[in-house]
Amino acid sequence: MNFKRGSVAVSVAAVAALSLSLSACGSDNNASSSGASGSAAAAGAGGIKCNGKLDLKSSGSTAQGNAMTVFKNAFAQDCDGANVDYTGNGSGQGITDFTSGVTNFGGSDSPLSADQEKAAAAKCGSPVYNLPLVFGPIAVAYRLPGDVQVSLSADTIAKIFTGKITKWNAPEIAAENKGVTLPDLPITVVFRSDESGTTDNFQKYLSSAAPADWTKGAGKTFVGGTGQGANGNPQVAATVNKAEGAITYTEWSFAQAQKLKTVDVITSAGPDAVPLNSDTVAKTIAAAKFKTPGSKDLILDTTAFYKPTATGAYPIVLATYEVVCSKYADSQVGAGIKTFLSVAASQPVQSQLSSEGYAPIPDSFRATLQSSIDSIQ
Repeated sequence: MNFKRGSVAVSVAAVAALSLSLSACGSDNNASSSGASGSAAAAGAGGIKCNGKLDLKSSGSTAQGNAMTVFKNAFAQDCDGANVDYTGNGSGQGITDFTSGVTNFGGSDSPLSADQEKAAAAKCGSPVYNLPLVFGPIAVAYRLPGDVQVSLSADTIAKIFTGKITKWNAPEIAAENKGVTLPDLPITVVFRSDESGTTDNFQKYLSSAAPADWTKGAGKTFVGGTGQGANGNPQVAATVNKAEGAITYTEWSFAQAQKLKTVDVITSAGPDAVPLNSDTVAKTIAAAKFKTPGSKDLILDTTAFYKPTATGAYPIVLATYEVVCSKYADSQVGAGIKTFLSVAASQPVQSQLSSEGYAPIPDSFRATLQSSIDSIQ
């Protein structure tokens, strides 16, 4: 994927908004020490040593696809001959590929479930780390005739994505958009047909922020019960772009690539709708916390995202994780993963993400992330 993202220059003083979804299993052929390997070659990004197996394979989240391209290019430049073969096939498939030993690490928009964690740990022969390396907002994107800017609350979004609201000029939407001329058009919901961490995060948001109207729970499969499916972030955005009246949830850059309008979200923090932009995302990231402070497994507690107390914080923000073994059966694979993640997490490389529509890792949390990376064996 090579969609250009809008600038998300996020200056955050606090948060583990990192998304490193790179997981690996060391007992299969992909985890052998064959391939490019180096020892003590200084990389351009902060003098990182190019150690271990430097020909790696991964798959998963489409939301981090553009960031992964940045990481791959930096890895190849900093470590001569290095490569990461990354397939953006959705978080669900990425985790399946990882736990079955097809890849060295996996990318996911959600941390592993308990069952996935158990399967991955069994394959790795060691505990698994969920490492947040990429941070980006989820847009509620739509296409309407003219330049109509729509504001919606979580309750109204939930009713749209369960089929309870079917027209753009429905009373609930009109009440939240006084003074806006809404078209008399049917609403076409477009959802992810594949298993997706974007779906999981979006449904977690609705479950938290609109519990009375979204009662079907979360998970990587869409459970709203209405609309038409499309595979992957690029396809849902492209599908909406072809049909007036359509609406979807998608990672922000894909909405931008299709020139779709994005909903201003009315949050629990106040009456004013919050637009999706770099400043509103920065406020959200600043509220992030780890579920288990002090652990090397850096799972984020995103509850504060969905029901913000600070005004002007955009509530639907996604962290993509690189899922890795804490100890690989082949130490050369572990060393190669450490090299790649160290390059990807470095300040010079993270600073390139702003132009791709992501939020760079805050300096104040880089040490926490790097500590987890350094502990991989």
